[in-house]
Amino acid sequence: MILSPMRYKSYTWPHNPRVYSIDYRRTMAVHKNPFQGYQLQDLGTSYRVMEGEGEFVGAGAYTEFQRLASVFYSKGPGLLVHPLWQAANTYFVALRLEQAPRPDYVRYSFQFWEENSQYGGLAAQTAGPVRSGETGAGGRSQPVYHTVARGETLWALSSRYGVKLEELTALNPQIKNPNLIQAGQEVRIG
Repeated sequence: MILSPMRYKSYTWPHNPRVYSIDYRRTMAVHKNPFQGYQLQDLGTSYRVMEGEGEFVGAGAYTEFQRLASVFYSKGPGLLVHPLWQAANTYFVALRLEQAPRPDYVRYSFQFWEENSQYGGLAAQTAGPVRSGETGAGGRSQPVYHTVARGETLWALSSRYGVKLEELTALNPQIKNPNLIQAGQEVRIG
């Protein structure tokens, strides 16, 4: 089975990391009861932690690591697309050299935290969806939606409308898995 390469923001791994894992988390609270022990309260699931290790090998290995490091320094969350995991909007929180780098060999580890907030930092318009070409009050442009046809993918819509995949996922927080959209679903494209 040939796996697609792992991607994050503008970076695509030349080959997938050799080790990776996902840590699912649940937040719990402990309440002490006098003379009765304690009681646990389930506060729900929390963010996932995606981490792994890999190597860059061959001429230009350290240059490849520098390209990955430049993505690490870019601010804000981005879409992490992994060949086996569900795609997720994540923060790149850790990048570590595991040994002294050489020009032809770099061993590294990484960590991503899933961003799952309902607030993306932008005010949302509460008016109903308006189709392409319509304007709202004061002549302002309204959101533009696309109705998904059978066989369409988010990747294809990204290319078709010239919108980065990260922007599409940010505009559509209701889509939990960018690899799976349904015919008839409304996707905001602008």
